[in-house]
Amino acid sequence: MQTTTPTLAEIQDFKGKYPKQLWYLFTVEMWERFCFYGMRGVLTVFMVDQLLLKDDAANLQYGAIQAFVYAFTFIGGIFADKILGFRRSLFFGGIVMILGNLLIAFAPQQMFYFGIAFSIIGTGFFKPNISSMVGELYHPHDSRRDAGYGLFYAGINVGGLLGGALCIYLGKYVSWNLCFMAAAVVMTLGLLTFLFTKKHLGPIGESPLATLPAPKRMAREIAVYVLSLASIPLIFIMVKNTKYTDYFMYTVGAAAVGYFIYEVIKVGQANIQKKLVAAFSFIFFYFLFNAIYEQSGGSLSLFAKDNLGHNLLGIDIDPNIVNNSSNTFFVIVLSPVIGLLWIWLAKRKIEPNTLIKFGIGFLFLAASFYLFYYTRFFATADGIASLNVFTLAYFVTTIGELCLGPIGMSIITKLSPKRLFGMMMGLWFLASAFGQLAAGKLGAEISKSNEGASLLDKLHAYTDGYYQLATYSLVAGVILICISPVIRKLMQDVK
Repeated sequence: MQTTTPTLAEIQDFKGKYPKQLWYLFTVEMWERFCFYGMRGVLTVFMVDQLLLKDDAANLQYGAIQAFVYAFTFIGGIFADKILGFRRSLFFGGIVMILGNLLIAFAPQQMFYFGIAFSIIGTGFFKPNISSMVGELYHPHDSRRDAGYGLFYAGINVGGLLGGALCIYLGKYVSWNLCFMAAAVVMTLGLLTFLFTKKHLGPIGESPLATLPAPKRMAREIAVYVLSLASIPLIFIMVKNTKYTDYFMYTVGAAAVGYFIYEVIKVGQANIQKKLVAAFSFIFFYFLFNAIYEQSGGSLSLFAKDNLGHNLLGIDIDPNIVNNSSNTFFVIVLSPVIGLLWIWLAKRKIEPNTLIKFGIGFLFLAASFYLFYYTRFFATADGIASLNVFTLAYFVTTIGELCLGPIGMSIITKLSPKRLFGMMMGLWFLASAFGQLAAGKLGAEISKSNEGASLLDKLHAYTDGYYQLATYSLVAGVILICISPVIRKLMQDVK
C-alpha cells in the first residue's frame, strides 16, 4: 500500500489506459455536474412558474446567469494560476456553491437571486481548475490524454443525467425546496470525495506561491477570498438587471482578449505564439457552437414545458425531464461508439483532424435544429408536438457535441504552455459564457413573438426560430472546414 505522496513523474508514468487519479477527479466532477446541470435544468421553468417572469424575460435571465457562471471561470482560472493553486481554488468554490444552494433551498422565491450569486462565484473557482488538473496527469505528448478527457467528459454527463432528471422532477412534482437541497447535498459529496483523495494528486494543484513566506502567501489568498465574496452583492444586482450583465460581459470580454494578447506577446517564442493563436481559434468557434447549442436550458426548456406531449416510445414521461437528460444520456451511450469510430478511421489513416471534427460538429448541430423545426409537422391541432421527434433531435445534437466537446478541452491543454493552463481553460469557459449570453438573447427573440399567443402560435414561433439557428450552424460549419488548413499550420506538431 502506497504511504508516500506520489511525485509528478510517478503519476504521469502510469500503466494502462487511465491514471487512478483520473477516477477520483471523475467522481468529484460527476457530483459537481449533478449540482450544476440540476440547477441549470430548472432555471427557466422556476422563473416562469414561480417568479412569474414572461418567456422572453426568463430567457434573458437564464442567459445572464449562465454567462456569469462561465465568465467567473475565467477569473477563477487566473486566481488559481497566480495565487491559490488549483486545489485551494476548487475547495473554496465548492464551499461557496453549497452555501448558494442552501440559501435557495430554505426560501426559493425570496433567496433565489442571492443563492445564484453565490453559485456563480463558486462555480467560477471550481470548474476550470479541476479540468486543468486532468491535463497535468499526462506528459505533454502522451497520446492517452484524449481518452482521459473522454472519460472525464463522461463523468460530467453521468452527473448531468442524474441531476437534470432528479432536480426538475423534485421541483415540479414534490417541492422546490427539496430540488435545491438535493443540489447542495450532492455538491457536499463531491467536496468530501476531493478531500479524501487529494493526497493521491502529488504536487498537482499546489499553490504557485509555495516559495513565498507563509504570511505573504496567506495574505494574498485571504484577499482573493474576501474580494470574491464582496462581489456577491454586485453580481446580485447585475443578474436581476440583465442590461448590466451586457456591460459587465463586454468589459470582461475585452479585458480577457487584452490579457490573452499580453500573454502571447510575453511568451516571446514564435512557435508557442502560433499555437496560442490556434487555441484561440478553437475557443472562438466554441463560442459560436454554444450560442446555438445552449438553447437547451432556455427556449427549448420552455418549448418542452408548453408544446410537447408526454409520450416517449409509449412511456409517459415529463418532457422537461427528457429535455434535461436526453442529451447527457446520449453522450454516455454514444461516447464509446464515437471514440471507437475515430480509432477505426485512424487505423485506416482516414481519421479527420481536430478542425474537421469541429466543423462536422456544427453540421450535426444544424441537422438537429432542423429536426427541432420539423416537430411542427408532427403536432396536434392544439400545438402539442411529438416528444419522439424532439428526442431524436437531441440524439443528433449529441453526435455534433461529441465531435468537439471531449477533444476541445484536450486540444486547449495541448496547445498551451503549462503556466497558462488555467487562463486558457478559463478562456474556453469564457467562450461558453458569451455563448450562453448569446443563447439567452436568441431565445428571448424567439419568445417575443409568442406573447399572449395560442399554443399553436407558440409552436410556430419557436420552430421558426430553430430553423434560423440551424442555418447559422450550417454556415459556421462550412466556413470552419474551409479555413481549417490555415489553422492547422498554426498548430504545427499538435494533432
